[in-house]
Amino acid sequence: MRYVIWALKLLVFILLLALAMQNTLPVTLHLFLGYVWEAPLIVLLLAFFSTGAALGLMAGFVYYLRLRRELTVLKKELRQRSAPMSSVVDDPSDAIAN
Repeated sequence: MRYVIWALKLLVFILLLALAMQNTLPVTLHLFLGYVWEAPLIVLLLAFFSTGAALGLMAGFVYYLRLRRELTVLKKELRQRSAPMSSVVDDPSDAIAN
């Protein structure tokens, strides 16, 4: 199975390398306020893909932190609710005798 995964990774790398080699012509990106950025198409694609992936990861990380905080609050609440019940019945044999 490990060899299949490595073969797929190699195939994806070769396909992306071929894509990069085919898209080396310079393109012009017109930005705001008259700024112009001229670079090969593959560089622009890589820049925008990387920016989008980074923004997506940051959004996911914020969601992850929110869930961790909620889990911490719920665990604390569970400990508080279970603590009084254990202090009411200290010895189970006493509860049966009554």
